Amino acid sequence: MSQVTILDGGMGRELQRIGAPFRQPEWSALALMNGPERVVEAHLNFVNAGAQVITTNSYACVPFHIGEERFLQRGSDLAALSGVLARQAANEAIAAGKGVAVAGSIPPVFGSYKPELFNRDRAGSIASVLIEALVPHIDHWLVETISSIEEAQTMLEAIRDFGDPVSVRPRWLSFTLADTLSDGRAVVRSGESISDAVDVTKGEIEALLFNCSQPEVMTAAITEAVASIGDRPLRVGVYANAFTAVPTTPGQSANEGLSVLRDDLTPMRYASFADEWIAAGASIVGGCCGITPDHIHAVASP
Repeated sequence: MSQVTILDGGMGRELQRIGAPFRQPEWSALALMNGPERVVEAHLNFVNAGAQVITTNSYACVPFHIGEERFLQRGSDLAALSGVLARQAANEAIAAGKGVAVAGSIPPVFGSYKPELFNRDRAGSIASVLIEALVPHIDHWLVETISSIEEAQTMLEAIRDFGDPVSVRPRWLSFTLADTLSDGRAVVRSGESISDAVDVTKGEIEALLFNCSQPEVMTAAITEAVASIGDRPLRVGVYANAFTAVPTTPGQSANEGLSVLRDDLTPMRYASFADEWIAAGASIVGGCCGITPDHIHAVASP
């Protein structure tokens, strides 16, 4: 386990669990507005559970969640605050002798799981607001919950266009996967292959991850990614969710409501999945929606 980097878990559901302001459509951004001290508390809960990387609470700082007008007025400030709070938590952890890094979350800007809603012409400009706000506070980027290769390319271009070279802040890229295998193989939610997703990296990213999908599909994704990467110096990681299923209604996005969480995904069962992922080649492991500090503690424990 010493060579495995442990990520945090799902920020939104942890905020809800500890009593922070939380609802849709604002999701985790509501705590930035009305309870920022709870965001620090949530970060530290994951750190105390064993997380070595905490992710900025910027996932919902996009028009899809906070609305177009509020994004124009406050999007930059809210994203910056998410960076400040994550850095505050990391500094507290470091002062206590724990090594913690801050990942800057660049989320899907039109809602999760719906590659058909992606608008390349608008995506870069929305992402650039978050990028500029987060730059002073983070150690590396986490472009996460990406549903298609086009979306991944656009988000990476936005970071590049901002002028933040890889040598300053490394880039991690995380795809969300279809929750069932296709002919025994994992695929990105767009239907694109894992090997095609690996090709997006082109030496530009430090780590390729898979997140916000069922734990059961992750091992297949890791196996194909490792085979496609070959001897390139690219890390592979996983942070699955605890959702029972994703919405299937056309045009509906996963974060328009509160998805039901599984009751069978105990911390020990999740840790067993993590052991399987590590055996398959993952060197970064954490959790996404519904994965609690208890789950992370089980993963981090020897």
